[in-house]
Amino acid sequence: MSILIINGSPRKNGATAKILIAISDRISEDKKVELIHISDLNIKPCMGCMKCRPEKECVLPEDDAHLMRKKINEADALVVGTPTYWGNMSGQLKILFDRNVPLFEYIGKGIPKPKQKGKKAIIVTASAAPWPFNLLGSQGAGAIRAVKVVLRSAGYKIIGTINMPNTKKTTDTPKKILKKAKRLGSKL
Repeated sequence: MSILIINGSPRKNGATAKILIAISDRISEDKKVELIHISDLNIKPCMGCMKCRPEKECVLPEDDAHLMRKKINEADALVVGTPTYWGNMSGQLKILFDRNVPLFEYIGKGIPKPKQKGKKAIIVTASAAPWPFNLLGSQGAGAIRAVKVVLRSAGYKIIGTINMPNTKKTTDTPKKILKKAKRLGSKL
C-alpha cells in the first residue's frame, strides 16, 4: 500500500507540515509513504481551456502537475495538508487540483464519475484564527470544506480531518492535535 502526503503549505517546517509528519510517523512501516512539499514543485496555473475534458489529461506543457497526477493516481491513500488562507486552501494546492481535474473525475457524457473511488483520505489545516473561530465557516472549516469538495468528487472516503487553530500564538503543536494525527495515521 502506498500513501501520498501533500504539504500544500509554502512552509516546510510550519504547523501544517508538523501535523503531516506526525501522521506519517504513525503509518505502519510496511507501507510506502511519500511526503511532497508543493513549494518544491513547478506547476503552472490552469488556463481554463477545458481541453483536459475531451483529452482526459492536461494539455499544457509538461510540468510537475503531470508528475503529481501520476503519483496521486498510483497512491492507495492521500493525506492533504494546507494552511488556511482566507477561509480556503492555499493557492498552491488549488492550482494542483485545478490542473488535475481529469485525474479526479471521469468526464464524458452525463454526470462526471469519481476516478479514485474507495481510496482513503485525511485532510489537515492550520489557521492563525483562535479557537472557536477556526471552526466557523470562514476560517479552518472553510479550508477543510474546500478540500473535501475536491476529494469527495474524486471518490475519496474522508476518514478524518484536523483543524489546528491559533498558529499565530504558538509554535508548538498542541498535544491533542498530535494525538489525533497519530490516531489518524494508524488508520491508513
